[in-house]
Amino acid sequence: MITVGMKMVGDGGEAGGGNDTPERQETAPRTGHAFGGEHLQRVLTWRTAVNSAAYLLPHLAPGLTLVDVRSGPGTVALDLARRVAPGAVLGVDPSAVAVEQATGLAAAGGVHNARFTVGDVHALPVADASVDIVHAHQVLQHLDAPVAALQEIGRILKPGGILAARDADYGAVAWYPKLPGLARWLQVYRAVHEFTGGDPDAGRAVKAWARQAGFDIVTASASVWCFSSAVEREWWGESWAARTIDAEFTTVAIESGAARLCDLHEISDAWHRWAADPDGWFAVPHGEIIAVRPP
Repeated sequence: MITVGMKMVGDGGEAGGGNDTPERQETAPRTGHAFGGEHLQRVLTWRTAVNSAAYLLPHLAPGLTLVDVRSGPGTVALDLARRVAPGAVLGVDPSAVAVEQATGLAAAGGVHNARFTVGDVHALPVADASVDIVHAHQVLQHLDAPVAALQEIGRILKPGGILAARDADYGAVAWYPKLPGLARWLQVYRAVHEFTGGDPDAGRAVKAWARQAGFDIVTASASVWCFSSAVEREWWGESWAARTIDAEFTTVAIESGAARLCDLHEISDAWHRWAADPDGWFAVPHGEIIAVRPP
C-alpha cells in the first residue's frame, strides 16, 4: 500500500495492449525503450511545468491532488507539486531508474508533497474517483492503446476532475537548414516509433482519443517547442546526435529495417552540423487538451 495524501491501491503492472484506435495500423507491441536510453533521460530533465504544461497552470490551486503519468525524472511533477502544495502529487513511471531519480530530485529540492512509484498507465495504482487532476505529457504517442489508457485515467479522476494531456506531432515538425540527414532522421524516427507500437502524430489525435474514451467536455489547444539559440541548438541537436546512435535505438532501427548502422551515423553527423549552424532552427508542435470527467 502506497499513500501520498490520496487513496492508493496495489503496485501497478503491465496491462493494456492492442491498437484501440480504428484509424491506426496494427503495430508490434512495445517491449522496451527505443528512444535513447540515458540520453533521453537527460533530455527529459529539461522539461518544466512552464515549457511543457503551461496550458495546465491556470487550473492548478493549493490543496489539489494530482497524478503525473510516465513522470520520468520528475522535473515537471515537482514543479506541479510546488503549485498544488499542500496537495499531493504522485508520479507513476514504468522505469525504476526514473522513479529513483525523481525521488532523489524531490528530496534534494525539499519537495515533500510529491512521491514516485513504478506503475503502468493502463493499470494505475490509484483508487477510483480519488484524484483531482491527471497529467500526461508525451505519453499517448508511445502507447499502442491510447484510448484504453485514457479510460484508465478517467477511472481515477473524481467527477469533474481534469485530464491534462499534451503530445508532440512529428508529422508537422520543421527545421532549417534543410539538411538531407535530418529528413532521413525523421523517416527513421517515425518508422521506429510505429514499429514499437506508438503514433508519432499523436498530437493531432489527442482530442479525438479523449472523446472516444468518454470525455465529453474537451478543450483543445496547441503550442510549440522552438530551438534556435546556440544553447538550445547544442542541447537539442547534440542530444539527438547521441540518441540516434544509442544502442537501444540502433537495435530497433536495424531490426525494423528502418536504417542501417551507416545511415544512423550519417544522421548523427547531420545533427552535429545542425547544432553548429548559427542559422539552425527547429520547431516541434504539440496538441494539448483539458478534458473534464463527467459527473
